[in-house]
Amino acid sequence: MRALEWHIDLDFSEDGDKDTRTAASLRLPDDTRMRAEGHARRHPHDPLQTKVGEELAAARALNDLARQLLAKAADDIESATHHPAHPAM
Repeated sequence: MRALEWHIDLDFSEDGDKDTRTAASLRLPDDTRMRAEGHARRHPHDPLQTKVGEELAAARALNDLARQLLAKAADDIESATHHPAHPAM
């Protein structure tokens, strides 16, 4: 059994106290690089909770990254089997 680790980097940026953006990046063992972004915007009437904006933006970026990874897996399956693949999340 081999040990395998993947590392995902999350970079956050905030524009004042309203907008939070997250960039998620992943490099796979085959050197494929993937990048996704997430965004959260605080409603003016909501209390200032920076942590919530970070969580929402990160979740959205990771969700996009997961969908890209699923599409890559489908492509890899199709390349090997020469049949359509529809892996589910």
